[in-house]
Amino acid sequence: MSERLPPHQALTRKSPVGGEREPAPFTPAEWRLSVGGLVRTPLQMALADFMRLPTVERTWDTICVTGWTHLDHRWSGVPLSALLAQAGPLRDARFVRFAAYSRRKHDTSLPLDYALEHVILAHAVDGAPLDQAHGGPVRSVCHGKYFYKSLKWLRQIELLAADRLGFWERTSAYHNNADPWAEERYDPQPMAADEFARRMAARDFSGAAAIMDGQFAQWRGADLRGLNLRGAQIKACDLGGADLRGAAAAGANFTRSAFAGTDLREADLSNADFEGADLRGADLRGADLRGSFLTVAQFAHQHRPARVAGARFRRADIANEGLDEAERRFLLDPAHGAIIE
Repeated sequence: MSERLPPHQALTRKSPVGGEREPAPFTPAEWRLSVGGLVRTPLQMALADFMRLPTVERTWDTICVTGWTHLDHRWSGVPLSALLAQAGPLRDARFVRFAAYSRRKHDTSLPLDYALEHVILAHAVDGAPLDQAHGGPVRSVCHGKYFYKSLKWLRQIELLAADRLGFWERTSAYHNNADPWAEERYDPQPMAADEFARRMAARDFSGAAAIMDGQFAQWRGADLRGLNLRGAQIKACDLGGADLRGAAAAGANFTRSAFAGTDLREADLSNADFEGADLRGADLRGADLRGSFLTVAQFAHQHRPARVAGARFRRADIANEGLDEAERRFLLDPAHGAIIE
């Protein structure tokens, strides 16, 4: 099994909801897929027309950049190559862009040659129609890349001569190639040194953005009690060893960050994103984690488990967000003292 998992991925038997939870409003009757850009014959089709196209099934692994992998999803849909054969790509077409019915205007792009071999436009998974939370009625699914190169709620396909970075690459420094086996998760995006120093002096990292930023080593051993972290996006950073008691971190994004030895007692971590985060060895006593995203987060360890007595969780978050079964048992074990609501 481990041979099938890319580096630093955890196996899940659930299908966690990643990224956006809801599209921009539309009804199946309003759904349209357009195909344009560098094509001979632009296409526009309603859902009923799309569903009449020949369908294939592909069994592919789903590999999320936050750290979870689901093996052997059975995707059913229309091969991108078949649809583009109708549109007729022009000679200058080198890239394909997918755009979504999305409140934040999500899109993604791929080299056209790769996409023709590795993308289907899926309307069902594991024998059931795609539900909306997972991208229904139609989404793109790209084999062999992290899953942010697959797009929910497909609205538009556009062929381009030059590449355009997608939503996650533009806003969160996700790697444009997204090869899981090369672990191309992020392009590092450290905070400017003067901004980091200013925020340290002000004890205010609210709204800060940093990815794979080594400057956070300065937090180790620092007294940062009550630090303002509301809405910060501090991803894939080592935040271990800091005193963050009473920190205000509601709505922060700590995807794949590490908190070994961090004191988070009484911190407000509500609605924060801990997908893929390592919280083993953290002190979470009395912290509020209600509404937090916990997909493949780590709390349990034989020698350095998190301390969770009095920490508040929602049962639904523990049940629905793709936690490993051992992590779920750890949080729900009354001996560890977490408050489950």
